[in-house]
Amino acid sequence: MPASTDDAVIDLLGLVAYGELVAFDRLAADARLAPDLRRRATLSELAAAEIGNYRRLADWLTALGASPEEAMAPYVEALRAYHDSTEPRDWLEAVTKAYVGDAITDDFLGAIADRLDDPYRQLIREVLHDSHYAEFAAAEIRAAIDADPRVANRLSMWARRLVGEALSQAGRVAAADRGALTALIARDGVDVPGLFRRLTADHTARMTAVGLNN
Repeated sequence: MPASTDDAVIDLLGLVAYGELVAFDRLAADARLAPDLRRRATLSELAAAEIGNYRRLADWLTALGASPEEAMAPYVEALRAYHDSTEPRDWLEAVTKAYVGDAITDDFLGAIADRLDDPYRQLIREVLHDSHYAEFAAAEIRAAIDADPRVANRLSMWARRLVGEALSQAGRVAAADRGALTALIARDGVDVPGLFRRLTADHTARMTAVGLNN
């Protein structure tokens, strides 16, 4: 594997690892917004899975001779800015953020991971494709809209803000990158505008699937 790809592996693992660490913190906070103990327990269990994903990625970084803390450090400010600007005010905003914002971020990271060789591509895809929270969030959104159709307009507006912030996050991550990920994305003449069009199309399909408007 070329040295530049080695750097890209470490940088991408660091980025995804920090995302998993933040996801653990967020799920623990979101659990306190849950309207009942059943939902609170579900989110607590999902938080445990996120910290397990983080540990798995950190172990891979260590095995590659990299410090997990150093690999994550360039992305702390960019991801913190995204989450600070999209702090949910209630339970439904929290699950919508998980369903919409997290999904488009995972799509973006997955598209970068596809530029890698296995086993790294498989590792990142396995971490990103843990869909339990997305499925849980989708069910919560559908149930809320069934109970009160007026909820759809509020959550649709929130979702549009989330996708805008998530796409801006991708730009902030690129700015924070030390060069290896940028080179990886551009390898083989990948169509970056086309990638963002696919991300937007997938987002539109997810919105429609739960009864939200684009």
